[in-house]
Formats: sequence, structure tokens, C-alpha cells
Amino acid sequence: MLMRSFFLYLARSRTARKVLMGLPGAQRMARRFVAGETLAQGIEAVRALNAKGLLATLDHLGENVVTETDAARAMQDYLDLLDAIAQAGVNTNVSLKLTQLGLDIGFEVCLNNLRCILERAASHGNFVRIDMEGSAYTEPTLRLYRTLRDQHGFRNVGVVIQAYLHRSLEDVRALAEEGANIRLCKGAYKEPPHIAFADKRDVDANFVKLAEHFLSPQARERGAYLAVATHDDKMIDAVKRYAAQQGIPKDRYEFQMLYGVRSAAQQALVAEGYKTRVYVPYGTEWYPYFMRRLAERPANVWFIARNFFRN
Repeated sequence: MLMRSFFLYLARSRTARKVLMGLPGAQRMARRFVAGETLAQGIEAVRALNAKGLLATLDHLGENVVTETDAARAMQDYLDLLDAIAQAGVNTNVSLKLTQLGLDIGFEVCLNNLRCILERAASHGNFVRIDMEGSAYTEPTLRLYRTLRDQHGFRNVGVVIQAYLHRSLEDVRALAEEGANIRLCKGAYKEPPHIAFADKRDVDANFVKLAEHFLSPQARERGAYLAVATHDDKMIDAVKRYAAQQGIPKDRYEFQMLYGVRSAAQQALVAEGYKTRVYVPYGTEWYPYFMRRLAERPANVWFIARNFFRN
């Protein structure tokens, strides 16, 4: 728990970011979890995954921009990404953070930027996943998702729910009624106990409860679709068992894992006939993402250190 808190602190610290990103070999260490700094590297990573039967979602890393110019630049990066995906013919959708598109600046700024991205994605027959950030952004993220889906008519958009938040059961019930497309993950931000479960056992129990609710016959009748984002074998097995009991075809939901994490498990799911998607981040703004990955699993720290010094 202390190590997790330490790395989450580093993820937020501008001073630590400046120091650590300047260290020799820092970028090479991050390549465990990040496909590269360029769009071309991201596309090639997806191409390699597709060759193994894996789907992907590409994330051009970035968050918490403070000017409309930066938000517009991030929007253009995603328009270029969607065009590149179509041109390359790779099988991937995209994921993005709303603070990267100006949510801290204003709701309408972010809405307009994301609307442009969804229009371009729709023109290519592609799909956009809105990532969830810290709990302060949960409500505006869901509001923006519903605005684009219901008022602007976009059907090529989904959102993320974090199982460690106390509010998530209520959110999942509402989203299931709406026939939403969600990615369910455990959650990777530092949150106080009154907002999020502190004990892993409680998070795990809530994760299974939320997954089962979203895979229920009532939710599926409304068109709800679930992406199960976890590397935890217990969570994966629980979802498999429930889906088998309910007679749910394997193409009616999917598993998702992170780039560079448990590649053998990803291949095993594909071999069993499950749709499996890999979250592939790329870009120069890799630092916060990298720190959160180290916070999630301390073993990652030792893995990276061993390989760094070995090379």
C-alpha cells in the first residue's frame, strides 16, 4: 500500500516528473508499458497484436491540458490517429481522456472537441472509448458521455466504470438500463476511503457484482455491452463462469488487458475463443501513465529494473 501511494504521488508531482523524465534510460524503462512516442510506433504495435489474433485500443497519451490551444492540438492528434488507423487497415479503436481535450477548461470546450473526434471515427466506422480519470471527474465524464450519446446521437462511444468507487453500483445499474457500452476496471487513482473501497477484497467483490449485473439478461436485452478490463485471474474466471451459466456467447463481451502486461494470458484467452483487446498507449506524455502502472503492481518495478540493468 505504501509503495502504491508513493508511485501515485510521483504520478501527480511536476517536480518528480521533470527529474525522472530527464534520467538516462527513463524512456527505455517506460517502453515496457508504452508502445513508443510516435503514431507510427503505435500503429506497428497494433499490427503485431492483430497478427496474434488480438484486438486493440490506441491511446495517444496526455491529460490535464490548461489551454484551448493544447486541447485543440490533442483533438487534431486524434483525428490524425483515426485517419492513420483507416489507412493502415489495423483492427483497433481509440481511447482518450477528457482532461486531454479541455475538460478542466470548460465542459463545452471538451464537448466540441470530442464531437469532432466522434464524427471522424464514425466516418471510418470506428469506436471511441472515454477513459475515466480521478473521482472528481466521474460525474462530468458521465454527463458528457450521455450528452454525446443521447443529444447528439453518437452510438460509437463508450465509457469506463471503476469498481473501487462506492458509487459504481448505482452507475452500472443506470448504464445497463440505458444499454451502454462500458469498460469495467478496478481503478488506478488515489482516492479517500469515503469515495473508494480501500480493501482489495472489497474491490474484487464489487468488480464481480458489477460485471454480473452488466451481463444479466435484462442488461443484454437493452443492448448493454461489457469490456472486462483486468489482469486478475480470479476476476477473469468469475466472469467466464457467470457467462457460461447464462449461456452468453463469447462474442457478446470482451476481455481487455494493458500493453506489456501478461502477454501469455492475453494469448490464452484468444486461444479459448474470447474476444481480447489490448490497451496500447503511445506518445511523449507517458510519465503519469507509467507511474500508475508501477503503482498498480509493485512486481512491475522489479521486472523493469532487472531488464533495464540486464540490457
